[in-house]
Amino acid sequence: MRRIACLMGLVLMMGACAKHDPILPGERTAIFDSGAPVVLGLRIDELPQQAFSAPVVECPYSQDASNVVWRGDKKIFSGFPTSNSVKSAARPVCDGKYVYAGLTTGELVKINPAGRGVVWIADIYRDSNMTGGSSILDIVAPVVVRGDAVYAGGLGDAFCRLDAARGTKKWCVGVGTAHPFVIAGDAIFVAATDGALYALRASDGAIYWRSELKWTDAPVYDDGVITVDGQRFDAATGRAMK
Repeated sequence: MRRIACLMGLVLMMGACAKHDPILPGERTAIFDSGAPVVLGLRIDELPQQAFSAPVVECPYSQDASNVVWRGDKKIFSGFPTSNSVKSAARPVCDGKYVYAGLTTGELVKINPAGRGVVWIADIYRDSNMTGGSSILDIVAPVVVRGDAVYAGGLGDAFCRLDAARGTKKWCVGVGTAHPFVIAGDAIFVAATDGALYALRASDGAIYWRSELKWTDAPVYDDGVITVDGQRFDAATGRAMK
C-alpha cells in the first residue's frame, strides 16, 4: 500500500508540473485559444508608404546559446540552457532602461539591467509543442517594441503581442517565424515557418490574408508592396505581383 501511495503521489506531482511553466519559475496564463489560425481574406486599407522603424539606440548587450545575457563580461541574466536549439545571431533589444531577450526555451524576458532583475517572463509557443520533450522553441526573430506593445514570434508556432509594462498577452496567433517581421500601420507581415506570408492585424491578431511562398526570408515593405527574396505581393490583398 505504501508503494502504491508513493506512485500515486509521483503521478500527481508530474501532473502538477505539466500545468506549470517547464523552464523558468512563475505563474503563467494560457497563451491563446486552441485551433488553427483563421484567415479572414480581408483587404488592408490605409497602408502607409513606409514601415515602422524602431529608434536606433545603443544596446551594449549580447546573449549566448545557454540563454545568458551579458554586458561585456558582466552577466545580467541567466536562463536555462536547452539541448535542442538552432544556431542564430539573436541579440537582446534595448528600450529605455530595459532589455528584452528571446530565449531558446521559447520565453521572452524583460530585464532591468541596473539591478539584474527580471521584470516579467512570457511564453511564446503553443503548449502542444512541449509534448515529447524535443521541440525547438527558439525566439530568433528580433523582438520589436512599439509604444506600449512588444511583438515577438518564435519557432514554437506562436506570434504574440504583449503589454510592454506587464508582459500580459494582448493576443497570440499560431504562426511561427524565424525571420525579422515588418510592421506597417496596423499590419504585421510575417514570413512563417509553414512556408507562407501572413498579414496580421496589429490591433487584435486577426489574419488579413495568407499567401504561399516559394522560399522564405525576411519581408521588406515599400509603398504598399511586400517583397520576400524577390517575390512581390500586393500588401493590401496578398496577391502575387510580377
